[in-house]
Amino acid sequence: MPGDLLTASFPCDACRCAKIYSGNEAVPIFRPPKMEYLGHTQTATYMTGPRLGGSNTQTFLPSISTMQASYKANDTYPAPSPLRRSLTTLPWRPSTYYQTARVNPSSALVRSMPEPFSARNQLSELDNVKVPSVFAAARNAMYTRFSPNDWANSNQSNYLVSDKTRSAAERLRFDTVRLCRETDDKTKRTQSDVGKRLGERIGDISFWKTEVNHETDNMMTEIGALNEAKRILEKALQETENPLHISQECLYHREKRQGIDLVHDNPEKELIRVRHLFIYIDIIKRCQDKMRNTVERANVQLGLNRAAQHELEKDEGDKFNALNLDNSCHQMRNNSRGLSFHNGIARVDHTVSVPESWAKFSNDNIQRSQSERAASRQMRNEIESVLNSCANEMWQEWNNVNVNLTKRCQESTDARNRLQTHLSKVLQEIFDMEKNIELIKKAIQDKEQPMQVAHSRLETRTHRPNVELCRDPVQHRLVSEVQEITETVESLQMKLRMAENALQELLRTKAALEQDLAIKNNSIFIDREKCLGMRKTFPMSPRIVSV
Repeated sequence: MPGDLLTASFPCDACRCAKIYSGNEAVPIFRPPKMEYLGHTQTATYMTGPRLGGSNTQTFLPSISTMQASYKANDTYPAPSPLRRSLTTLPWRPSTYYQTARVNPSSALVRSMPEPFSARNQLSELDNVKVPSVFAAARNAMYTRFSPNDWANSNQSNYLVSDKTRSAAERLRFDTVRLCRETDDKTKRTQSDVGKRLGERIGDISFWKTEVNHETDNMMTEIGALNEAKRILEKALQETENPLHISQECLYHREKRQGIDLVHDNPEKELIRVRHLFIYIDIIKRCQDKMRNTVERANVQLGLNRAAQHELEKDEGDKFNALNLDNSCHQMRNNSRGLSFHNGIARVDHTVSVPESWAKFSNDNIQRSQSERAASRQMRNEIESVLNSCANEMWQEWNNVNVNLTKRCQESTDARNRLQTHLSKVLQEIFDMEKNIELIKKAIQDKEQPMQVAHSRLETRTHRPNVELCRDPVQHRLVSEVQEITETVESLQMKLRMAENALQELLRTKAALEQDLAIKNNSIFIDREKCLGMRKTFPMSPRIVSV
């Protein structure tokens, strides 16, 4: 009928409201959303439909106490308390069936009460606001708003919505429990995998740290061995000054020889002897230059060894710190102390290497140390070779000089012995010549008396008188006797002069022999006592000689 009010309620898409149709006119009215207030329990009140007849009585939800026993907590999974978010175990909302959720006010899931089909009977204000009593009892009795079918459909719709909502909530709970279990398992697996990888990393660091420590120990041993070899070489270089000094002293002492010994009586041997002395000094100087060059190279190699050792020790220290940090990380548990949040730490990358470059760095350091150790061993072998060659060469020349000096001493000794023999003969001859001169002088002296007798006889015979001065045989014999004695004395005097000359020559020979003997003694003293006396032992350490 035109004048009748036909009411129909349809949900609006844009807002949670209803429209009242009267004829061609549609009047929208606001429908408040069905929602719950934060902190309300299951007995909390909710806003329902409009209050009728100006009554102050509020509409409550139907009691569901009979269904409460069917809502059992399915959250039986024993998760840690910070992750446990069960509806029945929340400390701030005990024993609640509902959970606070965001409500979309644009659409209503259910209505608080059935709406009349007539637009005149629909509410035009909010449910919780008192409206004029437009629904009189008589009017309600005259105009029925719903049919039994509508009532049954409404109940069935509520049942379906309840089942749908509970199914969705149950699925959500099951999904939540499953998700919690999966995330917990995934977190544990991830944490276990991280711990495993940390253990593997600790093993890698320990391996390379052990290798670096072993190589560092080897390098320190090699540095000690090279230092010892260099010390021996430097000591040998210092000790080469002793043979050089001794050789020079031998030359200086031999310059003090005198007389004929300064002349090369045996030119070839003397040249060989002198050549050996000068060659020995030249050999010593050449060995000293070789040793100095080797010492300089050993110092350079020691610097390289120490640089490699420094890199190894630095790498070892870094690995020690990294091993301690990774051990601390590997020992961290969920209940460890000192745990805290570091926001954004996962987005910051402080790494400067990858496992390949990390391993290559330590491997390069080890290879560098190994190469330097090989070069150091070669240097030590070269030092041993230099010591061997120089020691053998100097020792050989030392022996050659000693042999030549010994030979020269023997030759000088033989010459001195021969000189002593000749000197003794000359002395004997001088003694005999002196006796001979004495004998001649005595013979001449013995001729004086016979000469005086013959002269006296002749002079006495001159006193014979007259004819008695006869040249008789006696006269002739006396004259011949005087002549014979005179000739004898003259011959004896000539022999005396010759004997005296021979004696003088013997004396000069004696003086020459004595001077030569003194020269030989001086040469023998220089060669045997001074030169060979200094060269009795090789003036270098037995370690160097035995090398």
